[in-house]
Amino acid sequence: MAVPVCGVGHPAVQSRGHQSNDAPPVARTAAWSRSGGRSASNLGAMQDLAGKVAVVTGGASGIGLAMARRFGQEGMRLVLADIERSPLEAAAAQLADAGHEVLAVPTDVSSPDSVAALAAVTFEQFGTAHLVCNNAGVGPPGGILETPLAEWRWIMDVNFWGVLHGVRTFVPRFVDQNEGHVVNTASVAGLLTQPGMAAYNVSKHGVVVLSESLLYEMEMLEARVGVSVVCPAWTRTAIHESDRNRPPGAEGAAGPVTERVRAAADRLYERSHRSPGEVAERVLEAVLEDRFYVITHPGVMPFVERRHEDIRLQRNPSVEQGL
Repeated sequence: MAVPVCGVGHPAVQSRGHQSNDAPPVARTAAWSRSGGRSASNLGAMQDLAGKVAVVTGGASGIGLAMARRFGQEGMRLVLADIERSPLEAAAAQLADAGHEVLAVPTDVSSPDSVAALAAVTFEQFGTAHLVCNNAGVGPPGGILETPLAEWRWIMDVNFWGVLHGVRTFVPRFVDQNEGHVVNTASVAGLLTQPGMAAYNVSKHGVVVLSESLLYEMEMLEARVGVSVVCPAWTRTAIHESDRNRPPGAEGAAGPVTERVRAAADRLYERSHRSPGEVAERVLEAVLEDRFYVITHPGVMPFVERRHEDIRLQRNPSVEQGL
């Protein structure tokens, strides 16, 4: 099966997909329900996935590829985006060989223009999209004082701004067609603060807060748009090798805090047993159940509860939250 590969500015392949839903736009002046749960109009919006279109960034490997594969098994048509062209083409070919309809689009999520081009190619090929997984991310260690500002900007550009670009680009279409679901990949580092990972922690906390804000605003609009935030702990992916995508000429963090955390992270990775496929299964369940939090490692919850207790009692953060 041929796998179309489009780049920024590349003309899209002729559309063979669904056209957008004919449902009228939601009323933007609707009152916001503060009941604490999703409104009845939102529930079940994405329970039938067959024939719908899923866009996955960071889709060439790891959790992104696993999500694409799992959604493809549900009959979804796939748009795979990644900054690494060769692995992207290989992943798309793998999915195509498994019988899935897939479009590969090289994308730099740190660039709003690149994400806009991704959406344009998607809409031209398939008419619309129904699910966007803002999954691309990088995870190099670094102490606050040991991380160059350029490294801070790179991590934030990919991990936070990349998610925001995806939200701002795809969600207006979801609202207008009154159907869609957003999956934002954060991390347990969006719920807990680990030493020596300052930029990563900040970016992932930002993704959690952005996702919560998006959920509230979709409820205010009474839009049938679901939101999920994925908070995995150590998973067997290549995120610990994300130095390979550092911008040319940029330097990573260096110093005693960084090296100590790097060594600990290597040990934790070697002991990690959670597969990307297991994470993808939890994500699918959340989409079908219209569930916000996707906690893939239940063992972290006592530490999350301890942090909340620290805040409630106004005591200093507990050291058990660290590596």
